[in-house]
Amino acid sequence: QVQLVESGGGLVQAGDSLRLSCAASGHIYGSSSMAWFREAPGKDREFVAAITRTNTQYADSVKGRFTISRDNAKNTVYLQMNTLKPEDTGVYYCAVERIPRPVPSTSTHRYDYWGQGTQVTVSS
Repeated sequence: QVQLVESGGGLVQAGDSLRLSCAASGHIYGSSSMAWFREAPGKDREFVAAITRTNTQYADSVKGRFTISRDNAKNTVYLQMNTLKPEDTGVYYCAVERIPRPVPSTSTHRYDYWGQGTQVTVSS
């Protein structure tokens, strides 16, 4: 069983930066997708970014501002968030696929393991 623990959320002002981390315990394939999703109040959980061993994928709303990376030796995925906007506010969840796929997955249904979430609040 894989457990995921997110950290790094907080309250910031528009234009600030934050770095989220997600540490996984248990076995993860180096080529499995690791991803970040977020959920704003009253809205569905939405895809933010995902990474396999060699490929990344981003939601249009965060392209150019967010960067996803991973350290397979540490079983950890990161999300560097720059130039934050109030619309980035939400609970950010880390997710991992059990079975490796060549292309990063953007659908919640593809992910088998989820963290508990970390709150990100961006004030205007």
